[in-house]
Amino acid sequence: MAATVAASQVAGTAAFSKFMHVLQLVADSDQPLNVGALVKASGYPRPTVHRIVAALVAEGLLVDNERGALLALGPRLIQLASRSWGRSDLRLAAVDELKRLRDLTGETVHLAVPSGSTMVYIEKLESPSAVRMASRIGTSVALHATAVGKAYMAALEPAVLEPLLLGLSLPRYTGNTLVKLADLRKQLQVTRDKGWSVDAEEHEAGIFCYGAVIRGSRGLPVAAISVSTLMFRQKAEPEEVYVAPLLEACRVISERVGEVPALVGADVF
Repeated sequence: MAATVAASQVAGTAAFSKFMHVLQLVADSDQPLNVGALVKASGYPRPTVHRIVAALVAEGLLVDNERGALLALGPRLIQLASRSWGRSDLRLAAVDELKRLRDLTGETVHLAVPSGSTMVYIEKLESPSAVRMASRIGTSVALHATAVGKAYMAALEPAVLEPLLLGLSLPRYTGNTLVKLADLRKQLQVTRDKGWSVDAEEHEAGIFCYGAVIRGSRGLPVAAISVSTLMFRQKAEPEEVYVAPLLEACRVISERVGEVPALVGADVF
């Protein structure tokens, strides 16, 4: 009997993973996908993808156009996500300081949390400038090529950081991306020494970012904030204009987060 229950649980988990994989493919795509594209991207048989898509559409997690050819995220999923996002202890603790930081710097501000070998944006406040950035809430970004990622890694304890570093693939995004582990280690040490990180056009050409970490109740990193500016409008004296208000925002938010027992360590997402 126990073996039957265990087998059922494993089968159910496998099926759920397939549903989530298809849903993630749609979410990560810059444009609506059709079933053929999902078959190719997922590696699942076409009948399997058809069944998954039909179930997701029926539950309102995906929507299709009138002919059923193109798929996008559905209203039920967006509603669930917005409720979770709006009630997030971390976001609630951070939102006022993020707004203040955006207003002080005049630049785009991101709040990101760790998710495996990436960081995920859970808040973005746009610069008032007419030129805006393409990032959006829910985007996953590389640890090694972003200010939020390097600020987060630099704050980790060695026993946690080392296996994380050894598991990174270090893909190249621009000519400035750090693709050698030795170079990344050196920059993480510089980040520790200074208390803040940079993304010097390493993830996207023309964009320079400054990052710093938010710590939880045990002093461990739970999130990071970046201030992102376009190179052509970067102001003189960046440490005064961008870094000082960034560090102050992280200090205040860390104090607030420290009062929330659930936000104690590095694995919060």
